[in-house]
Amino acid sequence: MNKYLVELIGTFFFVLTICSSVIAGGGVIPALAIGGALMIMVYAGGHVSGAHYNPAVTLGVWIRGRCEGKDVIPYWISQAIGASLAAAAVKFLRPGAQITAMTPVVSHALLAEFLFTFGLVYVVLNVATAKATSGNSFYGLAIGGTLMTGVFAVGDISGGVFNPAVALGITILGLSSWGNIWIYLVATFLAAPLAALAFKAIHPEDK
Repeated sequence: MNKYLVELIGTFFFVLTICSSVIAGGGVIPALAIGGALMIMVYAGGHVSGAHYNPAVTLGVWIRGRCEGKDVIPYWISQAIGASLAAAAVKFLRPGAQITAMTPVVSHALLAEFLFTFGLVYVVLNVATAKATSGNSFYGLAIGGTLMTGVFAVGDISGGVFNPAVALGITILGLSSWGNIWIYLVATFLAAPLAALAFKAIHPEDK
């Protein structure tokens, strides 16, 4: 139960930071805040739950063999609840804020979300689950840095979501339309298994 609570809390603060900083605007600040928030929450909860905070990461870690099957759905539920509560909190904290839904080009957004979700899950698997990097102290920085890089690189194309829970949070808040949520679900849930398979192909001895 503790690990599910950690996933809920970590996802909550991660999505809270995303939604609030994006609404506030400010050039490069949102990307820095988002990457920093993920890094902090990864360090805070990694020793308890693995600090996924992302259903796509949970899927990739399960396929890789470092997450029990019985935990996948509870992790997803915890992450979805955390994201939903974060969206509600931002609505309360920023009443009357002008929120405009993104209008991404579907094909561009699909590819952008696929590529950087693949990259994010691939990095997570290599720095947080590989035997060769076991016990390292840089995993949180690497994971947060990967996300920040993705937000800088393609945030203007797709929103830089790379996470179905984040997609839920920004949709509830109105930063993205319900009609576009499928883009993030398809891209991220396709990229995560491929990243896990790539990891297993590169590290066949790492069971």
